[in-house]
Amino acid sequence: MNKSQLVDAIAAKTGQSKAAVAAVVNATTEVVQDAVAKGDKVTVPGFGVFERRFREGGERRSPQGGTVHVASKHVPAFKPGRAFKDTVSA
Repeated sequence: MNKSQLVDAIAAKTGQSKAAVAAVVNATTEVVQDAVAKGDKVTVPGFGVFERRFREGGERRSPQGGTVHVASKHVPAFKPGRAFKDTVSA
């Protein structure tokens, strides 16, 4: 499912216009990205947690052989909640 399909599905389920739903989806993704970039956790009960994690740098193996140096960095992470896991596994 891509973003436009998500907007269509939410609009059909809620009865709201596609433009209104698209604005909410865009605002939601911006708010989550900004919060995670600042180092805050965004918790949506029953859905999951968005957070920023630190990934250590170091030497990694290259698929072509040899090693490659990778710098340390922060990466986004998502941990699904119990209800989300139960829905997917059912």
